[in-house]
Amino acid sequence: MSSPSMFSNNSVSIPVSDDDEDELSRKRVRVRRKRKKPLSHRVKHDLGKRLVRFLVRYWALLIFLPAAVLLCYEATKIGKEPAVDEDDLDRFVAEGTEVDPDLDPIFKPPPKVSHPNLNRMDPVTRMIDGVREPCLKLRPPDELELLDIPNGGGIESPVKSVKYLTERDLPEQNGTHRSKRIKFNSFSGYPSLEDRDGSFVVNQTPAVHCGFFSESGGFNISDADKSYMDSCQVVVSTCAFGGGDDLYQPIGMSNASLLKVCYVAFWDDITLAAQENAGHTIGDDKFIGNWRIVLVDDLPFVDQRLNGKIPKMLGHRLFPNAKYSIWVDSKSQFRRDPLGVLEALLWRTNSVLAISEHGARSSVYDEAKAVVKKNKARPEEVDVQITQYKKDGMPEDKRLNGKKALNEASIIVREHTPVVNLFMCIWFNEAVRFTSRDQLSFPYVLWRLKVLKDINMFPVCIRKDLVNSIGHLRKAKPSVKRTMPSTADDEA
Repeated sequence: MSSPSMFSNNSVSIPVSDDDEDELSRKRVRVRRKRKKPLSHRVKHDLGKRLVRFLVRYWALLIFLPAAVLLCYEATKIGKEPAVDEDDLDRFVAEGTEVDPDLDPIFKPPPKVSHPNLNRMDPVTRMIDGVREPCLKLRPPDELELLDIPNGGGIESPVKSVKYLTERDLPEQNGTHRSKRIKFNSFSGYPSLEDRDGSFVVNQTPAVHCGFFSESGGFNISDADKSYMDSCQVVVSTCAFGGGDDLYQPIGMSNASLLKVCYVAFWDDITLAAQENAGHTIGDDKFIGNWRIVLVDDLPFVDQRLNGKIPKMLGHRLFPNAKYSIWVDSKSQFRRDPLGVLEALLWRTNSVLAISEHGARSSVYDEAKAVVKKNKARPEEVDVQITQYKKDGMPEDKRLNGKKALNEASIIVREHTPVVNLFMCIWFNEAVRFTSRDQLSFPYVLWRLKVLKDINMFPVCIRKDLVNSIGHLRKAKPSVKRTMPSTADDEA
């Protein structure tokens, strides 16, 4: 009989000590600890540690740098008033300057509100060949004091003198000759379309309508004011009708200009009442500061914009002995020496008329669309005017005689030569016949009156340097002394 085998149950027994079991457990633990964490977790962890180290190391610099930048910014504003964007100027309205309907036509006294652009003298500059230069280059102050008024007449012109038509010349043009689509009256006369075409036919002594047609036409001025105006050789003029704007004292003039230049502001009774309520009283000498105030009675038009065209365009009629004039819209403060401006814009450039280029558009037809879009004139009025201009063959070119075909007429610098006076008369008649938006009619008259070529169309930055723009403060009240004339025919 065989002996029993120790492997009869087919199992193998391996003895293991307790020490071996502890060693195996430790190896398993070590394996688990060596397991790698996800990459995104490690990146976040590293970035966090780096950020903490950066903040700990540079915290002082991070606090100091923004503070230094803010300090430098504030330092640049010390002693300097902020400029107002010109696009927003017409929207600026001084608080408390609205019309009080209970005191009509008297205005409430406005509070003392200083516009941020008022009395600024800093020059407007531009980049030329990488160098910043002033836009308007006046003579040095010592040379400005030596400037004198030239005799003029140095530029040849086919026009030797202009005859201004009156009711004595055309007795048949009486109050019955009127149109229901135009605003001609006894002040302007009643030029027909044939008269209009004839005014562009140039000869040595043209005869044109040029306001002041009838003695009963209005725009009456006292004999004392007429005498003063007759004495002026150089004039800076402005007007405020209907109480729409305040009076801003001119600045930047030389002593020579104070002695040789007249500053004249035309007011009506509405503006007078508004300014007196604001504390601006005319002195016994009829001056407020440097401005001689000329009160106008019996304004010819209900539309105050048209009334404003009289001193703006017909300065040669109001100042018959003046050789030069500078027109400044009432929404601006003139801030340069007038003799220096004449020297820079007329005498130095051999020009007889200086006016600014338009800053936004170059075409009359584009300007017409903008006028309608901005509700600055009735669409039907603009349509009649533009239709007539197209019929007359005015091109849509954006350049005229090599220069920009659209202008901005808030500043007009001119010599009172016969050809310039003729231009102004025709321009005024266009403003009366069509719309008072004179930027539409200026290029047309310039295009059609081909003899006026000595024009300095200066860039917009020079216009900005000549004045501090304030903007219209209030809506002008219409003239109440006259009513629109009755109408008879349909002549355009």
